[in-house]
Parts: sequence; structure tokens; C-alpha cells
Amino acid sequence: MTDQATPARPVAAAAVPWLDARAAAYAAGVATAGPPVDTALADADGTTLARPLTAATDLPAFRTSSVDGWAVRGPAPWRITGRILAGTVAAPLEHDGTCAEIATGAMVPAHTQAVVRSEHAQVSGELVTGEPRPEREWRDIGEECARGEELLPAGTAVTPGVIGLAAACGYDTLPVRPAPVARVIVFGDELLTSGLPGGGRIRDALGPALPAWLRRLGARPAGVTSPVTDTLAAHVAALTAALAAGTDLICTTGGTMHGPVDHLHPALAELGGRYVVNTVEVRPGYPMLLATLDRPDGGTALLGGLPGNPQSAIVALLSLVAPALAGRCGRPVPAPDRITLAEPVPGRGRYTHLALVSRGPDGRGYPVRHVGSAMLRGLAGSAGFAVIGPGVDAAAGDEVDLVPLPLLAGEQPR
Repeated sequence: MTDQATPARPVAAAAVPWLDARAAAYAAGVATAGPPVDTALADADGTTLARPLTAATDLPAFRTSSVDGWAVRGPAPWRITGRILAGTVAAPLEHDGTCAEIATGAMVPAHTQAVVRSEHAQVSGELVTGEPRPEREWRDIGEECARGEELLPAGTAVTPGVIGLAAACGYDTLPVRPAPVARVIVFGDELLTSGLPGGGRIRDALGPALPAWLRRLGARPAGVTSPVTDTLAAHVAALTAALAAGTDLICTTGGTMHGPVDHLHPALAELGGRYVVNTVEVRPGYPMLLATLDRPDGGTALLGGLPGNPQSAIVALLSLVAPALAGRCGRPVPAPDRITLAEPVPGRGRYTHLALVSRGPDGRGYPVRHVGSAMLRGLAGSAGFAVIGPGVDAAAGDEVDLVPLPLLAGEQPR
């Protein structure tokens, strides 16, 4: 594993085992995370809890009726003494044989022995009769949670459900880690950003897709620079602009090798970049890297160097960028799923093999076709990457780890 303080140099590096690379990426994310920010509930969606969410009060804070009906004391008949609506303070029922009309969600008065549902009660003038159900018809104090109880741990993604729970507990703001600001920089003179490929040039497939992937990984995409010409000066200028804009994560595509037009490593060296991981023992995905760069405002940006081949770039994204983002957000290390293979999947020698699989009707993983490192057709119909360890050939029936493709809330896994 390369140390985070290792200066970038335009030379080849020893490859890091895939699991070690992911651990190093997560640690780098944790190390570069900023302090928590108190954020209004209305603006907290998509952030991450920086501290546990604890109940600031009992929920409910007082007994509340779960039905419309009559709060009664003593045996029937009950004399009506008043009406209790939600949002008002209920006067006690002082004597046996009294009742008060009560609305759903209203405070149950002291000394109430039962609540008779409206449909089970008979009203005659100022008197009410009826039969209460055996079970109580109110919510007790602290039935949902007790004051001081931990409701959600730090590292929980803030969703509308979390916001609603926090509001119910009386919070106006939450201490969170904001979604990291991410920018994509696409290198390559051969790329087109519109129209049909031809004349020796191909469409940029990563510039339009990576922001959506990054959003699913917890980042806030803030723009794409595509394409950047294959010169060192253009690479340095694009990276410098991203750093000046306060970017937390830069994802680059292409230029990760050491050929005559691969300028990422020299650009990192010129800008004082430090490698976290420089080349990983995984296929596809060669070569990938993660580095850190200083921003003019004193912060530290992560840089995920993804290969130019599209499927390899997504392997790099899930291998290095996903754990780095989780660490930066304060979320747990991404845990793999498990899947049983329906067919054999060959290994890749000493490398970890990330093999695209779809999930069949039987729940098993089926290797997909069209999985060349430059192809995206297989990825578009996949559930994720089955992890085949170094030196292993997986057989049908083997249960293996699955790195799932990230999803937005509400998206259905394949």
C-alpha cells in the first residue's frame, strides 16, 4: 500500500491488492473529511449524520388519542364536560362519570380510564354511553422513543424519513457532513461530446454518466470538463481550475498510463499531488489511482484517476472512489452483498476479477456478455460485479461477494 504522503511521480508503481486498495481509499476519505456542519432540516437531504441522532424528548411527549371518540372516567353513563382538539391542553377529568370529546392526536386528559370510539358511543343530550374496546386507544408517553435514546447512528444517510423523525423530536438543524462536491474531467483528443462517432473519434460515454454514478455514491456533482486536450498544460489547467472551485473530489478519465499522451501523473507531480493508491491488482480496471491535492483555500481534494475505457472506469469508480467517498461522508465502509453463481466464472491469475453479473429470476448471478473493458452494454443490464479472488476460478453454485451498482432511493436493483 502506498502512503498517503507519497509525492506523485511520473513513474510506474507496484500494484496494490484490491482489498488493501479499498481500505486505503476509505482511510484517505476519512482523513480528508471536513468538520461537521449544522444544517437546517430543509437543506439536509443527501447529507450524512455526523453524530448520532438522539431523541430530544419522549415520543409522544404526552398521551395522545389514536382515535376520534370520548375520553371517559368511571362507569357509564358519562356527563360531557368539554371537547379536546389536537394542539390544546386537556383539562383533567375530575370525577367519575365524566367524559370529554377527543380528536385523534389530541392530549388525553389526566384520570382518563378509557377512550370510547365515536362509532361505539351513543350520545343523548349531555350524556354518553358506550362500550370501550379492551385495548387502550391512545399512545403512551415514550411509546416510540424515550428522551436520550439513540435513534440512528452517526454515518446514517439523511433521507426524508430521517428529516421527518428529527423534526418530530424537535430538531431544527442537524450536525451533518455535506455531500462532497465532485467534478469530472475527461481527457482525450479523440473524444466527441455530441453526434455520431467517426473519423477516428469516439463519443465520450463517461462525461455524461459519471455525475449520475457519483450522485448515487453520495457526492454532489458540480460539472464536467470534456474533453481536455492531450497536453500537460491543459491537464494542469483543468485540475487547477477544479481545485480553485473548492472541489472535494475530482474524477478524471484517461491518462492513467505512462504513454506519450498520458499526462495525469506528470500533472499530479507538478501540482504536488500525493498518491494514496497507484495501480491496483484488479481486472478489468487497469490502471487506476487515488491521490490527494491541496486546494488554494487550505482544504484537501481527493482525485480518482479512472482509466479511459468505460467499463474499466466504473470498476475503478467502485474500487477506489466509492470507499473514499464513504470515508469522506462519514459513512461506513461499503459492504458487499453475497450472490450464488449460476455459471462458472474464471479467475484472472494473481488479480482480483470483478465480473459483471445479472440477477436471474432464481436470485442467482449470471455472467453477462459484452464485458470488454471498452464496452458498456453488459454494464447497462447488470446487478453489479461478482468478486473472484486472486488465484481462484469460481464454479457454478459458489457464493461470492457482489459489489452492487449504486442506486438512488427508490431504484430497483437488477
